[in-house]
Amino acid sequence: MNIVRNIITNILMAFYQPFWFSLLACILFMFLVLYAREHGWKQSFGIWWNAFKKEKTFRKQFFFAWVVIMILFRTLLNRNIWTNPLVDVIGPWRVYSANGVLNTDIIENTIMMIPFSFCLFWCYDETFLKKHHLFYVSFQGLKYAFCFSLTIETLQLVLFLGTFQISDLFFNTLGGLIGGFLYFIYYQMIHRRK
Repeated sequence: MNIVRNIITNILMAFYQPFWFSLLACILFMFLVLYAREHGWKQSFGIWWNAFKKEKTFRKQFFFAWVVIMILFRTLLNRNIWTNPLVDVIGPWRVYSANGVLNTDIIENTIMMIPFSFCLFWCYDETFLKKHHLFYVSFQGLKYAFCFSLTIETLQLVLFLGTFQISDLFFNTLGGLIGGFLYFIYYQMIHRRK
């Protein structure tokens, strides 16, 4: 009986683990299929390539989408199921644990959100930023990273993919703040040249 239970569990886990990534990839692919059905595959790829070569905004949006998908893949889409996503709600707060083991989660969670907030403002500056003052831009980076991170943490809780941790939320938000700060520096450098 244990063998049958293990086989069924393994089959269901093999199906469930890639489920959300597969669903997202399928939806995006079907948009491409609908477009290619109307314009042809060769012309569709030609349109995409020409837009990528000629339109700066398109290249920025492509890079931002890539960053978001990388974050989602790391945090949600490629995760094992946890039986208890609330097993460690507080999470780690130090680089080294009490027994001296290196914990890179803090660094990874901070670094992961830096390109998110930077690219968000880089692509959609006029939409998300009304002013270009240091405190305002940094705070906006913090705010959007917090909202995005809270969404990810909540989905991890609801879907049992990973664990809900307050430390993840804090360090992701810190990364968003740093990304906003770096975008402010970038914006100042670009506009000084003009």
